[in-house]
Amino acid sequence: MKAQPIRAAVRIIGIDPGLRRTGWGVIESEGNRLIYVGCGSVEPPDDLPLANRLLAIHEGLAKVLNDFQPLEAAVEQTFVNKDGVATLKLGQARGIAMLAPAMFGISVAEYAPNQVKKTVVGAGHADKGQIAVMLKILLKAEPPSADAADALAIAITHAHHRQGQALRMKVAGL
Repeated sequence: MKAQPIRAAVRIIGIDPGLRRTGWGVIESEGNRLIYVGCGSVEPPDDLPLANRLLAIHEGLAKVLNDFQPLEAAVEQTFVNKDGVATLKLGQARGIAMLAPAMFGISVAEYAPNQVKKTVVGAGHADKGQIAVMLKILLKAEPPSADAADALAIAITHAHHRQGQALRMKVAGL
């Protein structure tokens, strides 16, 4: 689970966890250049028990990871809302979203929703429409769902911030 060099091309998967739809987006980053590879969502049937929904999310993400072979992964952090039960359930989906890449030996970074919006749009409280416009500009991509769009935005955020992390590690001699 070692970070790739700053300038080398790296394939990144962004994951937007959810129990109904877990969005995924794959990009390649080479220096400042971003290339759209693919996106979509894992959508377990609504009538499945929670454990089976989590299993379906895991299996869907494992297939995506196997098909696209990313080197790094990024997952959106859970924000705590007023409904504690919903937050806990979302946390379980997020755990699966972090577990799946880790099982493939892929390092997983985490980013707050506001950090993702600020990185992609320039404002921490941007709406989904603004994110979609920036994805068209940055990746020339039109994701099929808001979840897939969010996942691509998470991948872009990691592409921008991983460079700073790698540079800090290099300067520190790690």
